[in-house]
Amino acid sequence: MTSPRRSTRTDGELTRTRILEVAGPLFAATGYAETTSKAIAAEAGVDLASINYHFGSRRGLYQAVLIEAHRRIISLDDLHRTVESALPPREKLSWCIDRLTEAAIGNDGWHARLFARELLAPSSNLRALLDEDLEPKFVLIRRILGEVSGIPEDDPALLRCMISIAAPCLMLLVASAGNLPGPAQQVLRMPRRDLTSHLLQFAIAGLEAIGREHAANKAKARESPVKRRKAGAPRL
Repeated sequence: MTSPRRSTRTDGELTRTRILEVAGPLFAATGYAETTSKAIAAEAGVDLASINYHFGSRRGLYQAVLIEAHRRIISLDDLHRTVESALPPREKLSWCIDRLTEAAIGNDGWHARLFARELLAPSSNLRALLDEDLEPKFVLIRRILGEVSGIPEDDPALLRCMISIAAPCLMLLVASAGNLPGPAQQVLRMPRRDLTSHLLQFAIAGLEAIGREHAANKAKARESPVKRRKAGAPRL
């Protein structure tokens, strides 16, 4: 009695995976609005009911594809292992940046193109990606930035640092997927190692500068009450 249930579950997982693998390239090529459930079902060799069964709707399928796309760029499991590893903080940050430059320069899969398309024209589906995939990654990345800069993980300065570091990587990803003309194309033709090293140097310099400023402001804040007390002390 147990064998048929195991077989059914396995078949269902295979069908779900096949739909996901077919939908990814189609969504990446034509976008969410122009990709129909009928086209996906035909390409995957399944009926329309299978899409609704496994994903609830075409919208649910797109959200699952979007999450899978970002997982292939940088997975939560890999990021968690990197953060918890004994690697120096700079090497952890280098790994993160290298994952993004690999997606931008390699661009040999639908996942990078789909994510870039969503960045260029964000939809309401981006919320699902943020809630289910990006938020946990942001927490881990802030830990790395905190280790490099010496700034506490909950300090707003680290959020600004994260935006500053991610922005050029995401710009290259969009330029690669959209074949945008200009200097970005010249950069994309450079060796990946050189590009990762360059972006890392800028990131480290920025983090260390913000870290020094944060430490100086913190020292000044501790010093000010002492000065005020001394200034207000009566003369004997």
